[in-house]
Amino acid sequence: MHEDEVTAVILAGGEGRRMGGRDKGWESFAGEPLITHVVNRLAPQVGRIAINANRSLERYRALGYPLISDRETGYHGPLMGMWSALCAVETPWALFVPCDSPALPADLVTRLQDGLGEQRIAVAYDGHRAHPVVALIDTALRDDLGAALRDGERKIDRWYARHPWCHVDFSDQPEAFANLNSPDDRDVMERRWRSDGSF
Repeated sequence: MHEDEVTAVILAGGEGRRMGGRDKGWESFAGEPLITHVVNRLAPQVGRIAINANRSLERYRALGYPLISDRETGYHGPLMGMWSALCAVETPWALFVPCDSPALPADLVTRLQDGLGEQRIAVAYDGHRAHPVVALIDTALRDDLGAALRDGERKIDRWYARHPWCHVDFSDQPEAFANLNSPDDRDVMERRWRSDGSF
């Protein structure tokens, strides 16, 4: 799988409820917005990046990447963002990541590709738990996901289970998947970053 066959999609379309309803992509972390950290992690790994967002659209657009809004309004969860992106990207594969994980692995794409085998979905696993919104997905699954959403499905794990899928082991760097769901999470991670120069 060549890098030109993958579009990385940053999921920034949520409500940010645990951030007081603020747009998490624009929350500051270590002097930069979270979205900037995620873009910088992905840019060396893929040929294309897109952003799934439902607000702050002009700010996201100014980053210079294609913007994909949910095909239905109302904050229906990450599966809606994934489906909207699967319908929009032009590559055979889509890599999904959240906008609030600033320390994603530098080899995320390569390892998900290598671990995929004959499966159609590869999900990152940090040795303790899976990260279902960090996943490499066959874009040909768009129609099935659209049908599942129309049937009321909102659980990522249940939709994955309908297809050949696998976990890919990242237990050597579990800290890479830390995400900032709240101001407290951010403060803890920033303190760690300042103390040892890493996330």
